[in-house]
Amino acid sequence: MATGEGRVLNAIKADTQVGVFATLRATPPSVRYLLGGVLINQMGAFVQTFLVLYLAVSGFSIGQAGIALTAYSVGAVSGTLLGGELTHRIGPRATIVGSMATSALILGFVPWLSDPARFGLLLVAVAMAGLATQSYRPAAAVLLSDLMPEEHRVMAFSMMRIALNIGAALGPLIAAGLILVDWDLLFWFDAVTALAYAALALMLLPNTPAARQEEKPTEDKRSAYAALVHDGRYLLFLASVLLGSVIYVQYTVALPLQITANGHPAALYSAVLTVSSLTLILCELKITSYVRHWRPDVVGAVGTAVMGLGLAGYGLATNSAVLIILSTVVFVFGVMVSGPMMFAHPAKFPAAVKARYIGAHQATFGLGLALGPTFGVLAWGALANGIWLVCGVIGVIAAWCALAGMREKAPSSAISS
Repeated sequence: MATGEGRVLNAIKADTQVGVFATLRATPPSVRYLLGGVLINQMGAFVQTFLVLYLAVSGFSIGQAGIALTAYSVGAVSGTLLGGELTHRIGPRATIVGSMATSALILGFVPWLSDPARFGLLLVAVAMAGLATQSYRPAAAVLLSDLMPEEHRVMAFSMMRIALNIGAALGPLIAAGLILVDWDLLFWFDAVTALAYAALALMLLPNTPAARQEEKPTEDKRSAYAALVHDGRYLLFLASVLLGSVIYVQYTVALPLQITANGHPAALYSAVLTVSSLTLILCELKITSYVRHWRPDVVGAVGTAVMGLGLAGYGLATNSAVLIILSTVVFVFGVMVSGPMMFAHPAKFPAAVKARYIGAHQATFGLGLALGPTFGVLAWGALANGIWLVCGVIGVIAAWCALAGMREKAPSSAISS
């Protein structure tokens, strides 16, 4: 009994030592540089947000602008897979430097291609920009998981998400000022921030070696991707990520359509975005400090289900701005519960396959974000407010996939680096 009580007390003590401030104190300088680079780069990540508007004011048709945005999205999804492969072969620092330098070069030339007569070249450039810009993400995730102490790993991914959210919140404010001067500055500023991240990575990030596939004397030597395809649990996890990201994006797609249709002022949607951003930035680390010691499959399932519940709440909030805000808080709470744990999950796999598993996860997440707007517009056109019930059902399915897909096979394989 005394031994059992001692284990409980030690577990409680360990848990209290892995709070927000303990994590910040334990964060190595190299991780701080990594997160700082992520923040700098995200502040200038304007292409996906402003590409349609930029091309419209440059004389392109809405159809051409939509095709260009699709090309960027396809490149971005492919880029995360490429980033995972490059990280495995040449290491994370080289991948970050190469992807950011390439991104800066391509983005710097986009304004010279913003002529309808050069639409074909523009499509190629935009697709390559998406490919290069997103290639750094698997490398950053691998480096973060390698450099951060294991007990702080989930918190570290929460910190990375916060850096991305802060950059995403500041970016539109910077863009608003640049647009007043010259629309072309959007791409040049984006290129400068990417180049700054490349320089920071080259000078300040450690040059950790690329993973090497261990040679095993077995007859069945499968590649990391073949192993991934045969990993049923991980495929369920990816299914949860795909479904979750498709419904996640509806608060930026279907929600503004609902707010407009119900006669609410546009300021309400601005308030929704402000509330969601501030809640994520201020609360995610603290919430992660509480849930990080739960079973990963429970965290993923509960957070995903709560996210779906928040989206379903929008269906009841047709005429109430207060209910829309409250539903947003519930939605964001679910994202904060599940997000860091689910982003950290692929980093638990062995080094020989980790980069590719991370790349597959981020490509799946990006694919969901790319498919989500089409799903939202079509579902809104067919179902109107009924889309939120559909999102709630999809949230339940995604939660079950997370519960089954993130469940650990055995206690001995709980977490491996």
